[in-house]
Amino acid sequence: MPIKEQERQAFQAGCQFVDIEDQGNEQGFPLLIMYPAYKEEKVKKMGPYTISVAQDAPLSDGLFPLVIISHGDGSTPFAYRTIAQFLARHGFIVGIPQHPFNNRENNTLSGTIGNLKNRPTHIRTVIDWFLKESSFSPSIKSNNISLIGHSMGGYTALAVAGGVPTSFPSESPDQKPYCLSVDHDKRVQSLILLAPATGWFRERGALEDVNIPILMITGEKDTITPSFHGEFVLNRVSDAEKVQHIVAKNGGHFSFLSPFPDFMKSPTFLPSQDPEGFNRKEFHEDLQNTILDFLLRSF
Repeated sequence: MPIKEQERQAFQAGCQFVDIEDQGNEQGFPLLIMYPAYKEEKVKKMGPYTISVAQDAPLSDGLFPLVIISHGDGSTPFAYRTIAQFLARHGFIVGIPQHPFNNRENNTLSGTIGNLKNRPTHIRTVIDWFLKESSFSPSIKSNNISLIGHSMGGYTALAVAGGVPTSFPSESPDQKPYCLSVDHDKRVQSLILLAPATGWFRERGALEDVNIPILMITGEKDTITPSFHGEFVLNRVSDAEKVQHIVAKNGGHFSFLSPFPDFMKSPTFLPSQDPEGFNRKEFHEDLQNTILDFLLRSF
């Protein structure tokens, strides 16, 4: 049984927002950061959400692992706020970039080769910033870096970790598939894939260079990335024994997003919806502990 949160929580969740430069496209993008702090948390508004954080508090003394979260297609860093908060309280520095032109505010690159190539570059840029340019740099365990990716973020994590994607015909102007060269980053030591979108790794050998511990959690009733997406990972990575696969009973594709406030829940807003009988709040309590246990075991 996982240790209860209150029995091992050691920190408050600090929170900062910064803009970092996307060097490849000469454009900045927002980065939500949560991290271990000692200053007392207070309830803050983040867009339509409220969350308890220590806004702009000093980072606690010590050395901490780094976790980067890659959001899904057309999504937002705020959709993973509770996972980031939980990890910060347990001694992790967490960064969630808003992928340019593939987010809720601007999704113009969705379904394009440009998006497939850009997303891994964003992750490398964020890691570079944390390790080389930020005030967090002296406090990061550079040999303890992990990626969490949900849906399209799962694609991103696998591509960063050595995956070689092949685009779909619909993603290029000439309607042809292309094997793509993307930025790999050997500094990443483990992956957590939540309902990952993996169809771009359909070709044999596409994931043979991915050889690090992976926690993959898929939804039993996910109709957007159904079971074959997980099978691509299990069947194509170089060592399937390094993959811990959990199927969330009755879980859907959006069940991995932080619970929405009641006023946002609507059948017309699909990210707020779960299969009938599924309790997202209870699921996230287990999900957060499962993620923490995996991260602690991976190093």
